[in-house]
Amino acid sequence: MPTFQYEAVNAAGKEQKGIIEAPDRGDAQSQLKAQGYFPTLVEEAKLKGRQKKAAKSPGKSKKKGGGFSFSIGKVGLKKMTTFTRQLSTLQDAGLPLLRSVQILESQQRPGMLKSIIADVAEDVESGSSLSDSMAKHPKAFDRLYSKMVAAGEVGGVLDIILQRLADFMEKGERLRRRIKGALIYPAVVISIAVLIVTGIMYFVIPKFQEIFNDFDVELPGLTIWLVNASKWVAGGSSEDQAVPGAVWILLSPFLVFGLYKLIRVTGPGKAATDIVFARIPVIGPLIKKTAIARFTRTLGTLISAGVPILEAILITRDTSGNYIYEKALTSVHDSIRDGETFAGPLRESKVCDPIVVNMIDVGEETGDLDIMLMKIADNYDEEVDVAVAALLSLLEPFMVVILGGIVGTIVLALFLPLVKMIESVSQAK
Repeated sequence: MPTFQYEAVNAAGKEQKGIIEAPDRGDAQSQLKAQGYFPTLVEEAKLKGRQKKAAKSPGKSKKKGGGFSFSIGKVGLKKMTTFTRQLSTLQDAGLPLLRSVQILESQQRPGMLKSIIADVAEDVESGSSLSDSMAKHPKAFDRLYSKMVAAGEVGGVLDIILQRLADFMEKGERLRRRIKGALIYPAVVISIAVLIVTGIMYFVIPKFQEIFNDFDVELPGLTIWLVNASKWVAGGSSEDQAVPGAVWILLSPFLVFGLYKLIRVTGPGKAATDIVFARIPVIGPLIKKTAIARFTRTLGTLISAGVPILEAILITRDTSGNYIYEKALTSVHDSIRDGETFAGPLRESKVCDPIVVNMIDVGEETGDLDIMLMKIADNYDEEVDVAVAALLSLLEPFMVVILGGIVGTIVLALFLPLVKMIESVSQAK
């Protein structure tokens, strides 16, 4: 029996889509009308194999996830920002919440976000609140996101809250993009330099060693060290060396990154790495400014959205990503819970500059804490830009000196035996 794909509107005015079997198109329309549907489109569907078995009747619910999709990790921040801004626009235009979510779900490409939005739409349709539905999907909607949405639902200002949330996500992404962009140049230069030096050690140095052996020249200590290093890179330094050193050099970035992630999984490891990085010259101040900009913007956004301050501090602590500031915010939470001030424990922890503490203190006294926090975040965003530029200005000459030293050492180690060879030939004449 032929299969027809249809689009229809039910008595409540809600759109319905599905597949129905009928002898012809007219009979398919009659079946839909008999079930209370008003068809807007009925066309023959060309289905194969399993799709025919999966054809559903109008009375059955349809899963809107776009099929099975396998995804690892979280939804990208750029996609989430776009979704949030679009949802805010639809809500501001006065569309019903369920209809807004369904429209955005239909616009998404197949993937994790489309499946999640479809699940959220089904939960909202069944009577759940938007925030509760989103909280079930932490890979897309983290705790900060769902709590702000909940505050917007309670206050009846969901469109405004979503707009603020989109602005917050955009500024956070812009900060991360600036830092990553600044680090691309030194990373590329260092990677190319390592590959070139490894190639010299693997291909060039063994050729010089053959020349030195043919002339039976007594090699200086620096040249012997270079030859031994070349043998290690090529995998011939000893009989016990199963893997060439070149393989370890190429794998070392991945091994270091994996070890770092493994250490960060544990609480003590995360605390130790955050403390060590904070004490590294140049890098430490940059990490500090980035952390302050992040936690002040997060907390300011939550407070301005109407989230209770104690809950806002806990959410900010859990999303700060830095042990030092997690500890400081825990102290601030306990202080406010006991009826004391925000600025006091923050001043005692000494993790923020005095100007930050003073501005927070003024914000508490005037009742404009959220405004002050946002001003601090904007100011530290600019300071991060300056710190990144300073870091790059230091990295460039540092890399030149290091690379020049490596190349100079290789050249000197190769030319010292050549000088001895020339001297021996001159004496023989």
